Amino acid sequence: MKVGFFLPQMGPAANVDSIVKVAKRAEELKYDSLWVTERLLYPTNPQTSYFGGPLPDPYKRVFDPLETLTFAAAHTSRVTLGTSVLDIPFYNPVVLARHLTTLDVLSRGRLRVGFGLGWSKDEYDATGANMKTRGKRADEFIGVLRAIWTTDPAEFHGKYFQLPKSIIQPKPVQKPHPPIYLAAFSPGAMKRTATLADGWMPVGMTVEQLKSTSTQLRSIVKEVGRDPANVKVIARYNFAVTPQPQGKDRAFFSGTLAQIKEDVAAIKAYGPDELILDATFSPDTHTEQDFLRNMEEIRKML
Repeated sequence: MKVGFFLPQMGPAANVDSIVKVAKRAEELKYDSLWVTERLLYPTNPQTSYFGGPLPDPYKRVFDPLETLTFAAAHTSRVTLGTSVLDIPFYNPVVLARHLTTLDVLSRGRLRVGFGLGWSKDEYDATGANMKTRGKRADEFIGVLRAIWTTDPAEFHGKYFQLPKSIIQPKPVQKPHPPIYLAAFSPGAMKRTATLADGWMPVGMTVEQLKSTSTQLRSIVKEVGRDPANVKVIARYNFAVTPQPQGKDRAFFSGTLAQIKEDVAAIKAYGPDELILDATFSPDTHTEQDFLRNMEEIRKML
């Protein structure tokens, strides 16, 4: 099982020095991957709650995900660089393809692209995105990316996106293209993952949920005529370290380091293709040194 860690891209620890130091230390510790996420706004009167509660404070300070990865790429040489996730409705696929291709070329083929559909009504309003058509647009969006990355000249004609026959260079280093992962839960999104993606990127699932949903996904992958081995499972968790042990009803990946170690062992025993962990929301993580400490503690567990 590969293991990845999030860069300090959000919250009080996010700054130039922390991004560089965490990226370099990740390579020294032999992490396989580094990750960033997307958050556009911290609305003062949100239209959409965060899992029934207020928005987390780290959302008040967020560096751009692709600029952050590009900066990390310049200070590393081996670790892969991923998004978990970019929200498809906020982008134009032709423009984003150029950004992603450039990052893959500059990093010498280390880019991995996770996509989602977003959930914040405020962010949809701010970007002019349409919640009602987001699923169908996502299908075409991925089609445009693949056309640009794998054909020359590239061309695409759909209901939502048009790409006239054009030469678009350079192409990504990775062939046929950088891996595409989808954060999917609904039936339609799972079908999209099985049909179009190179991997599935769930967030915060228990081992039982991960097993059950992975089984469902593998079945859908077979139904659409693909090999389940070609659709990776990348399990992501936001962990929260507390000074005192949490009770038996604690959230997965929350509690003392000893309790989190139990959760790491449980995930490792199940065996997804990769485990990625984010310290951004942990109550003990406020500084660059907090990030480094947690990253080092997690590596010892693996």
